[in-house]
Amino acid sequence: MMAFGSQGFRLAIGMLTVGMLTSSAHAYLDPGTGSMILQVLLGGVAGVALAGKLYWHKVLSLLGVRKHSAEPVEARDRTSDTADRS
Repeated sequence: MMAFGSQGFRLAIGMLTVGMLTSSAHAYLDPGTGSMILQVLLGGVAGVALAGKLYWHKVLSLLGVRKHSAEPVEARDRTSDTADRS
């Protein structure tokens, strides 16, 4: 049975060998390609930010930082409105 470290070492040596034996591509990327890559990266950042915003309270309650509220938000708003009126 082969140890994992030995297998990782062989993989690293193989990748290094392949990297040294390949030639340059001399490819051209026009400005539209750079713009598209930038749009994909910014879209990914925006998606992660939106997902974080949507699930932030769930993450905090899962970590125990914030207690999970059993009362819906609408019910809390109605009780605070009636308390403000009296």
